[in-house]
Amino acid sequence: MTAPRRRRGPGLVGLHVVTGGRSAPSRNHFDPMTRVLVTSPGLERADLAPEHHSVLDLCLPGALSVAEIGAHLGLPLSVLRILLADLMAGGHITTNGTIFSTPRSDRKLLEDVLAGLHKL
Repeated sequence: MTAPRRRRGPGLVGLHVVTGGRSAPSRNHFDPMTRVLVTSPGLERADLAPEHHSVLDLCLPGALSVAEIGAHLGLPLSVLRILLADLMAGGHITTNGTIFSTPRSDRKLLEDVLAGLHKL
């Protein structure tokens, strides 16, 4: 009697199929903190793969970061970047910069904080 097979995730072959054999996005670099928005919810989706549909369904209620989308779908960032590039090329999504931007530091404020820490 043979042991039952263990179920695994999509694996390398599955991810190869999801990306159409591509190992890098055709264009656009998506930072993990970049927000993704659906441009037109009514845009035709018939030619899209199920993974593309999943990305669009996640982003319909509002913007999500690339990292959040990857976590929800359980996809590696490299695969997700390819899917997002496909969606952007088709006009399905747009990006809205990064979630966190760092304002220019005020040197005087930083020196005051450092002086206060030294007094502790």
